[in-house]
Amino acid sequence: MTVGRREAVAAGAGLVLALAARPAAARTEEPAAEGSSPRPRTLFVAGDSTAAQKYADAAPETGWGMALPFFLHRELAVANHAVNGRSTKSFLDEGRLEPIAAALRPGDVLLVQFGHNDSKSTDPARYAAPRGAYQDNLRIFVETARARGAHPVIATSVERRRFDAAGNAQRSLGDYPAAARAVAAASGTPLLDVEALSLALWQRLGPEATKTYFNWTATEQDNTHFNPPGAIEVARLVARELLRTGVLAPRETRRLDDAVPARWITWPPAAPSAS
Repeated sequence: MTVGRREAVAAGAGLVLALAARPAAARTEEPAAEGSSPRPRTLFVAGDSTAAQKYADAAPETGWGMALPFFLHRELAVANHAVNGRSTKSFLDEGRLEPIAAALRPGDVLLVQFGHNDSKSTDPARYAAPRGAYQDNLRIFVETARARGAHPVIATSVERRRFDAAGNAQRSLGDYPAAARAVAAASGTPLLDVEALSLALWQRLGPEATKTYFNWTATEQDNTHFNPPGAIEVARLVARELLRTGVLAPRETRRLDDAVPARWITWPPAAPSAS
């Protein structure tokens, strides 16, 4: 059974109340089974292809989620559940929140970034109106995390590479970033404004330099997905925002101002058969 829109919120309501009654210090990590060590705190990523794990057949395309561990302490695990082509709607409809919900433990973080595919109005399987279903769906992620004692985080979508004739970086995501900001504000959820930060980064770099950050190859000119340098810099923005918003403590981050070599990015040989 998948986690539906109403079910995800309703099922967790009792657990939210139970967790609220416990001391905050008691909610920081899952109790260990007898004779075992506590499971490390884990940061879960739910999102689309801009964040997703890529494999050898897609190299050099790189999701920013692949680079995020470079900026986090080794004791903070990253579970990247982002999947190519998904919107909030299709991610939920396919039951992809269910394994995340089952794995979440008190003190974990659920970072949610969607918007690119929600805007595809000609695709009923993915389209979610920014001031309607998209916001409703984001609330499901938030409430699901809170029902399990985890910390939800909303990130606005990373911007595409788009410049006008004068070389000014342009917004391409319509009302989705504003809609995400509104849900975060209304629900008291930390917001990582990756859209605004990435737009400013592309502006500083300019039209030519950004080609080395996006998946521009001899055969492809992709202005949405990243090469290793772009994924690394977007992951750096995400990590800095996690620290700025207090979601992570300083001891949980590293290398925020250090160079990270592109050669650190690796691509597994093949994607799992079930996706």
